[in-house]
Amino acid sequence: MSEISLYRNLDEMMPWDARLQVLGVIGISDEAPDVKTFTFRSDNQTWFRYKPGQFITLELPTATGPLMRTYTLSSSPSRPLSIAVTVKAQAGSIGTRWMFDNLKPGALVKAYGPAGDFSLHSHPAAKYLFISAGSGITPMMSMLRWLNDCAPWTDVGFVNCARRPEEIIFRKELELLGTHMPGLSLGFMIEERSSREGWFGHIGRIDAVRLPLLAPDFREREIFCCGPDPFMRAVRQMLEASGYDMDRYHQESFAAPVVEEVPAPFAPTGGSEEPVEAMTLVRFALSGVDAECVGGQTVLQTARASGVRIPAACEFGLCGTCKVKKLSGDVEMNHNGGILDHEIDEGFILACCSRPLSALEIEA
Repeated sequence: MSEISLYRNLDEMMPWDARLQVLGVIGISDEAPDVKTFTFRSDNQTWFRYKPGQFITLELPTATGPLMRTYTLSSSPSRPLSIAVTVKAQAGSIGTRWMFDNLKPGALVKAYGPAGDFSLHSHPAAKYLFISAGSGITPMMSMLRWLNDCAPWTDVGFVNCARRPEEIIFRKELELLGTHMPGLSLGFMIEERSSREGWFGHIGRIDAVRLPLLAPDFREREIFCCGPDPFMRAVRQMLEASGYDMDRYHQESFAAPVVEEVPAPFAPTGGSEEPVEAMTLVRFALSGVDAECVGGQTVLQTARASGVRIPAACEFGLCGTCKVKKLSGDVEMNHNGGILDHEIDEGFILACCSRPLSALEIEA
């Protein structure tokens, strides 16, 4: 990359296209024990357009093959020349540990997205409350950084829970933002004291007694929550019991929803004891493969059975990684927000949750 190319105006650049460009690592920083921020820029001098709170899916080239992992962006779209993910290496984590051990400045990684609807842009309000635990702080930080850059007077409460004081991610930056944003109210809560530093704040777990202490007017605020599933479940139950309007509650989770049972294969009448599986022809145009889709199978399952690779991460219609263009035919698609209406109008589908209703041709 030449020195001149580093200084281009935004209107001279095109938005990043996940189908055409990859990400290059430009920075790695430690945030807390086993927590790092990886900062990326496009390999082709493009800028990033997304909503604060959205996520991307990284394709990690591990020794055993490509590994798909979804991470929320901790950066703000108000600074569009780079994006960042802040990740915590949990016990037994594979993808994050691979990133810790292998990603260095200059490394290239393929990515998909951004996607997701967990953003204050999707739910505008006069007052916000961000409640998080552990690495669930990342979408909250993205939204808060955007507010700091674009609307620093916003009335926002920020509550973060951690096991120990040193495990509060972004603590120094948050305290600095607290001096710059007149409407920001910070509340930290830890579960246990640490020998590494003193603590004079709240100790314990967030509950119906402590929440009003941290945010006395929480019933008047649009609430966003992110963290481990037990944490979010406890917050939700606490708010429901308090009489909070749950239409104003939003949470981010990458856990799979309850899966509906796939209908049994079609069995014609006439006394046959063995059911006959209905077959649908699916053509994968770029791969030049014609495949038969068994009744009840998704486009993604058919692709895998035929040796056609379609990237996929969550596989329940949330992340949008398996988005492909449908050239002809009809599908039934039951997704969980991983695709936008205008993309559907343009012919795109999510392969993981689309089942053929007729012969199909897919751009894959």
